Amino acid sequence: MGKRQFILGILLASLLGGVIALGGYQIFAEKEEPPFESFEEKQKVVFSRFEEGNAPKVVVPEGLNFVNAAKIVTPGVVHIKSTYDESEGYASKNPIYDYFGFGNPNGRKSRATGSGVIISDDGYIVTNNHVIENASEVKVTLNSNEKYEAEVIGTDPTTDLALIKIKDQNLPFVKFGNSDELEIGEWVLAVGNPFDLTSTVTAGIVSAKGRNINILRDSNGRQIESFIQTDAVVNPGNSGGALVDLNGQLVGINTAIASPTGSYTGYSFAVPVSLVKKVMNDLKEFGAVQRAVLGVGIAELDDPSIEEEVDELKGVYIRSVGPGSGAEDAGLKVGDIILKINGESVATVPELQENVAQNRPGTKIDVTYKRDGKVNTVTATLKNVENSFAIVKKEQPLKIDGAVFANASERDKLRLGINVGVQVKMLDDGKWEKAGIKKGFIITKVDKESIDNLAEFKTILKEKEGNITVLGIYPDGTKDYYTVKW
Repeated sequence: MGKRQFILGILLASLLGGVIALGGYQIFAEKEEPPFESFEEKQKVVFSRFEEGNAPKVVVPEGLNFVNAAKIVTPGVVHIKSTYDESEGYASKNPIYDYFGFGNPNGRKSRATGSGVIISDDGYIVTNNHVIENASEVKVTLNSNEKYEAEVIGTDPTTDLALIKIKDQNLPFVKFGNSDELEIGEWVLAVGNPFDLTSTVTAGIVSAKGRNINILRDSNGRQIESFIQTDAVVNPGNSGGALVDLNGQLVGINTAIASPTGSYTGYSFAVPVSLVKKVMNDLKEFGAVQRAVLGVGIAELDDPSIEEEVDELKGVYIRSVGPGSGAEDAGLKVGDIILKINGESVATVPELQENVAQNRPGTKIDVTYKRDGKVNTVTATLKNVENSFAIVKKEQPLKIDGAVFANASERDKLRLGINVGVQVKMLDDGKWEKAGIKKGFIITKVDKESIDNLAEFKTILKEKEGNITVLGIYPDGTKDYYTVKW
């Protein structure tokens, strides 16, 4: 090898070593961070790399995907604000009305808020009775933030349901589902407006069905409680909102919570849609619920008041049979144990009440019962509470000499501890105003005769001559009496 070749070899080796050294440095040295533009741009770069195939694919199990149901339902759930005049008073000691917690205990002008569910594209909305009962003004705000004044079509204190309407067309509505097919453990969503937080969605499971928690009762002691119990979070303001399945179909109307604090502590309760549909149809068609009854007094099989020995584990005990009732006509007797209605098992009192309440007077049902160890089935024709098949119409306010009277609300009766009364709703020049009566006064007696309702009030006044004395109570609990020149 010549001297020239030797020197050239050394130079090439040095150059190659430098290249390798520089390459190694670039491999192991920290890369200089590019100039910062914005977090948004930085995230876009990162996500674009993920989209090239590096991102893990997230798959939500079908039974846990709440997104579609929430999208379907949310537009059909509304926010309701009810205003109560000073004379009406909102304060209450009854838990079903305290559920909202927005009343004014001093009887001044007050407001309550809640939720509602649009059930038809022409503006009919289902909510709870305690959301709007006795309100002087009901306003509805849609999920789109459009606002309306609502008309109260009808109320049903026995189930704590009410139907209101706004004037509009082509509205989003929530489709009815089937609460009878709900299973314990099934996922459900509660959609409403807790604490004035609009369009809130929570999830839970069906914890139980056919629950009776003794919060509903009208002045005659009637109630229909067969709640769906869930652990979906429900708080003040959710009441009247939607309980839906994962198909986005309505299965219940959220009504109450079991709580010593007034806020959610684990369980919530909804009126099943099977009952909601019947009540809404009645209120729409008649303005009043056509309540069907079998005409029996009933008790759970483990009720301590049942003296005789019962060997059945499930069913409902008949403790009394009303004269002239559908039950008496069908031959049912005290001591019979009802096992099925129309072939469907009824294990508890709430289940029986719900099953019967889905019907109107005049409907025939098959009742399977056990007597003296033998199982029999009879057909009973349901009647109304008056033992007839007559249609019950919404009672219109009564106008007499400058005053407008209406039946006292079930809410006020419960709150004030009375079971009778008609209320002065409006007052103008006339005998009543001259006597000193104020708007909101609930008349419970006329000359010592108790006044149950408007019809009775009208009849008694027709028979009176000369001065009359009316006794009653104001919504704030103040009792008074007045002499009216008749």
